Order: sequence, then C-alpha cells, then structure tokens
Amino acid sequence: MGRPLGGRPRGFGYGAPCSRRAPSRPCRTSRSIRRSQPSRSPRSSRSPGSSAAASFGLYELSQPDLAAEPGLDPRLREVAARLGYAASYAVPLLVEPLPDKGAADARSVGAADARSVGASGAEPLGAALHEDAQPAAPGQRRPAGAGAAHVRPLGVAVWLYDRPAEPTERGRRLLALYRSYAAAHLSRLVELDRRRRSERALHAELLPARLPRVPGVRLAVRHATGPKGGGDWYDALPLPDGALSLSVGSVTGSGPSAVGAMGRLRAALRAYAVMEGEDPVAVLSDLELLLRLTEPARSATALFAFAEPPVTDPLGGPPTRKIVLAGAGHCPPLIVGEHRTEFVETTLSAPLGMLSCWEAPSVELEPAPGETLLLYSDGLLHRSGEPVDRAFARLHAAAAALPRSVREDPEAVVDHLVRAMLPQGLTDETSPEDVVLLAARFEP
Repeated sequence: MGRPLGGRPRGFGYGAPCSRRAPSRPCRTSRSIRRSQPSRSPRSSRSPGSSAAASFGLYELSQPDLAAEPGLDPRLREVAARLGYAASYAVPLLVEPLPDKGAADARSVGAADARSVGASGAEPLGAALHEDAQPAAPGQRRPAGAGAAHVRPLGVAVWLYDRPAEPTERGRRLLALYRSYAAAHLSRLVELDRRRRSERALHAELLPARLPRVPGVRLAVRHATGPKGGGDWYDALPLPDGALSLSVGSVTGSGPSAVGAMGRLRAALRAYAVMEGEDPVAVLSDLELLLRLTEPARSATALFAFAEPPVTDPLGGPPTRKIVLAGAGHCPPLIVGEHRTEFVETTLSAPLGMLSCWEAPSVELEPAPGETLLLYSDGLLHRSGEPVDRAFARLHAAAAALPRSVREDPEAVVDHLVRAMLPQGLTDETSPEDVVLLAARFEP
C-alpha cells in the first residue's frame, strides 16, 4: 500500500510495478497512490501554464534524502528506516483517451516526454495527485506532454531507493518511456475490468432478483458468469392455482450480444409459460420459432419443467405432484431423494435453432415428498475439468452421497454440489463457462 511521504493519504488506486533497478540507484519496491494531500517537500514541483497539471494538481515529488527531509512526519521516517529505504521519487501516470475508441485505446502521456526532455530540459510531470493545485512559483519548469486539457490521471508510480538518490536527466527520460507503456497497459486493464463488471451487472439484472416462494416447494440457485459474459439463464415462475414453471437454458456465444439474446429468450419463455405452461413441448416449440425468426444466427439449449398443482390424497396421505418436462439439447435434470438418485432422460432432441422444425417428446415425473429436482447448465460439468461422461458420473455420485441433513435443505444441497464439482469454486476467472445450478425441493 502506497503513501505519500510527507502528506496524509486520502485513497489509493492503480500504479505501475517498479523495475527492479531504478534509473540511477537500485530500488526496493513500488507503491501506488490515488490522491493525496499536497506534500510540503521543497522538492515538489509543478510547471506554470500546464492546464492538465493545474486541473488535477499534478506534481513531481522527489525526496532524495528522507532522513534529512525537513518537516517529515516522524512516523513516516520510522517506517522508512524499518523498511530500509532512504529516498523516494514519484511520478503520475497519465492517459489521453482517443475520441473514437475511448479509454480502452488510450494514448498514454509519456512518450512525448521522452522525446522532449532531452531537447528542452523540461522535467517530466510527476508524482503525487493533489486535490488543491496551488499557483506555480515563478521559474518552475513546464513538464512535457502535460498540456492537453483532457488528459486524465490513472495513478502514481513511486520508486523507493535503499540509499539517498535522485534520478538523473537520463533517468528521467527512461522514466518517461516507462510511464508511457505502463499507463497505456494499466488503462487497458482498467477499461477491460470496467466492461466486464458492466456486463456482469447487466447479466444479473436480466435474471431473477430473488426466487419466488411457492407453497410446498423450496428453491435455491447458484449462478456464476464467465469472464466474457455468457448466455446462461434460469427462471422460476409461479403460475395460477399453485403451479410452478422451472427453466434453465443457454444461448451460444459470449459478450453483450449473447447476454441480450439470453434476456430476450428468457422473457419470451416466461410469456409462453403463462399461456401454455402445462405443455412444455409447445412452450419450447414456440421458443424455437421465435429464435429462428429473430436470432437466425444463434442456437440455444433449454429445459422447461411444469410442476402441476399438488393433488390431495383422498386417503389422507401427503399431497402428490406431477412434473412434465421437455428439453432441447440440454443436460438432463437429476432427481435426488432418500431412495433414488437418477437422471431424467430429456436429451432426445436437438438444440433450438438447429432444425427446420423442432419437436421432442415430453417426460412425466412424480417426485416423492422430500425429493429434490436439480436443473443445471453444462458449465457445471465443463468447469469440473473432466470429460463430460466422467463429470456426469461425478455429479451423480456427489448427489447420491448427500447426507440426510443436507438433503433436507436445498441451499445446503447446491452448496455441497458446487464444492464437489468445482475445485476452484464459482469465482474461477480462468474458465469461460457460465454455471447454473437450480434446486427445487418438494416438501413432504
């Protein structure tokens, strides 16, 4: 964690890693500072007439001898002594966004510094970012490459020396080149992270904010989006008379276009479920027709289940339910109970959009009281790191080995299966696969 040596820290941000050798003397490490109070060091400098520097309060901060630095906080002096560094030099990392491509293709300010420092003798723009830019003193030099008003600060790079030192003019030119590459690289990383977070937020908004409460059914779900943003979805929709529809699916592709297609298909599936949910084959047939008309370049897999309202036993036994399922190239659901753990065959069909006329048989299932129906995406299998057939066997074995106390709670069931299937957990950034695991327990 970085800290301005002479001012109180106000926050932290992105900084560039320090080279193992400083421009003039070896350095120990690097630190990153976002914004700080103005340092009182006489070595802080700001050039007159620099609009970008004035707008952000950008300074070069050079402290060549911390032990002899006047006015330095004794605690900072003690920290420097314990860490073994005796001098510091800091410069800001600046980027200049291109109008047509934005920050992802930002041009860093620094390459111009390297070309102009030697000719003009100007000191490159540097170190701390201050909230209040003070008027420049007469005679201070203008930092090269800092005149563009739309230049924005990205962070600060700080070099720490193990003995009193200060960069030479040649060292400053090398630092300008370093800042050029580091700022551009960090800007791309920041923009990429921002876009990924935006896509994930959009994906989350297109999925249910919370699962519904349905009498006699307890629901739980675990979902994770791949780093590129995928098209997997899930849904649970209460229907009239106590019925319930469950669905999971996946759209081909990744990125914002796949996320948008996923949102459109899920919304359409909800409408079809309300109108004709008791016939899952008709629901998927209509969804396939919509996909061919509106998304001709895409295909999708889907699994739709319609849980009929519970039927009271005239002999006084627990109410019973019947579930009708239909799948379109999707992974088969898994029914888990005290006396059975088995896959429900629904894969005898092609994905949606692959055939000119989609059709598949439906499957009827009567879950016993206390049994749980598991619907999931193929990402749960692919992220396990094993071939698909072994991943199916692994999922079956993990579900069959569920302890009784875990089996009674769908939240505990999904957590147990995620741990058993995904060694890296749901937050694995190395896998491009989305993961969906939806559990519906039918209470006794």
